Amino acid sequence: MEIRLKMRKNISLSIFSGLLLGLSWPTYGFTILLFIGLVPLLKLINSINTAYTNKKYIYVFFYSYLTFFIWNIMTTWWIYNSSSFGAIFAILCNSLFYSILCIIYYWSLRRLSKLSSTIFFIAIWISFEKFHLNWDFTWPWLNLGNGFSEKIYWIQWYEYTGIFGGTLWILILNFGFYNLIEFHKKTINKSASIIRLFKLLILILLPLLISFFILKNKKPLKQKANIILVQPNIDPYKEKYFTTNTQNLKLITDLVNDHLNDTIDYIIAPETFFSEGNGEDIDQLAQSNLLRLIYEFSNQYKNLNIISGIQLFKIKYGKDPINQNSILIKEDFWANFYNSAIQINNKDNYQIYNKSKFVPGVEMMPYKSFFNPLIGDFMIDLGGTVSSRTPQKNRLVFTNSNLNISTAPIICYESIYGSFLTEFTRKGANFFTIITNDGWWGNTEGHKQLLSYSKLRAIENRRSIARSANTGISAFINIYGEIESILDYDKKGILKRSLFLNDEITFYVKYGDFIARFAVFFSLILLSIALSGRFKA
Repeated sequence: MEIRLKMRKNISLSIFSGLLLGLSWPTYGFTILLFIGLVPLLKLINSINTAYTNKKYIYVFFYSYLTFFIWNIMTTWWIYNSSSFGAIFAILCNSLFYSILCIIYYWSLRRLSKLSSTIFFIAIWISFEKFHLNWDFTWPWLNLGNGFSEKIYWIQWYEYTGIFGGTLWILILNFGFYNLIEFHKKTINKSASIIRLFKLLILILLPLLISFFILKNKKPLKQKANIILVQPNIDPYKEKYFTTNTQNLKLITDLVNDHLNDTIDYIIAPETFFSEGNGEDIDQLAQSNLLRLIYEFSNQYKNLNIISGIQLFKIKYGKDPINQNSILIKEDFWANFYNSAIQINNKDNYQIYNKSKFVPGVEMMPYKSFFNPLIGDFMIDLGGTVSSRTPQKNRLVFTNSNLNISTAPIICYESIYGSFLTEFTRKGANFFTIITNDGWWGNTEGHKQLLSYSKLRAIENRRSIARSANTGISAFINIYGEIESILDYDKKGILKRSLFLNDEITFYVKYGDFIARFAVFFSLILLSIALSGRFKA
């Protein structure tokens, strides 16, 4: 009976922690819950550590997995709308990764002092979040620092720390509140508990005050670009890959003609907007009918730049592939496919950037050299060409010699990668262009969260953002992460606005994810100490 009661209590704590994390997440959540979301799970893991029971590691894994499964399914269930397999894989695997962190933390409790174990857990969590940004199964959607994307007035200091500052803030406070609860239960000196609570409240308020101070000392910006965003609202499953590029160009001209004059600097259309058939041959693009028609249109206006998503391919005949990303179509026939952005104006040659951060299983096969011989080039079908895309090694900015303006051509999924985008800023981007096609997920939290995360990138880089989405949500975002105008989901239309430009470099752009680098360092040091077992207290 006693064992059953303990199991029920433990399961309740596990479920409660998962619910707190799920209910804290943007865009619908109560952000303040992030500061206590892990407290029930920490209590559970520590209670297992002191309990006289067998199979402790199994219990830690089971309860922690339940917590993270609930969190993942509450926040990313919408992946199911595009791929049931993708949803199952992402939710099960992501829950597994966080559970492994808890097992390592539980192990450290038996090898290190309580304080050292706390520091170790925080360090390995942040190290994992950094790792999750860079390996082939990358899925950093639930990195804790993203959780403040709807509370931009709380985290203006992200221009110094990036999202890892937010992750660190959350983890420290969760351990703080857990230790406060444990201390309060054991002490008879209640005033000491109040003092500890007061210290935790200061730890919450101090970053808020810093953020307020940054906002109060806003620096005026002078240079602007006049931009039109196009939201065509084409169904990505039924229409998108069955309309011609000529039809899509006419759609743009019909939407913008009444708003065009020589003061307009940019027209921006969404990801893979020009995606007829398998796309355009990258080697023949300069002579293509599509570019000829776009040039005819853009040449009517002296300063006009057109930026759009485009699908491209490159082919080669022979026994050897073009590179490691080549797909064997048939014997001696290789192809590379690109999810690209293109800029065209009446003065410069056209410029192309190929998307470099891909959705695993949709745009690239993780660890292709290992899985391809086993299962072939299997990919999740979201319409269009079902094959791995080819990345571009280096970031590239679109320049404009007429206006002396540069923009970062960011494509969809890339916008959730903080340090990745800083490379565009360092290369001279004065503002960010985000082109995306979020219609795969339907009218769910998926596209809302992706828009919300864009605000973090604006703060980290202090760059305004022009975001064109196929089905929505298109928006203009200023350098403080504030949405200045918006075109809602499932609406065809345009947004027109003057966007401020900036050329200053933030501390975060200059030094990157330094918090994560420190976390990796402390993880290795404490891991070495734990393995030696010398400093257990």
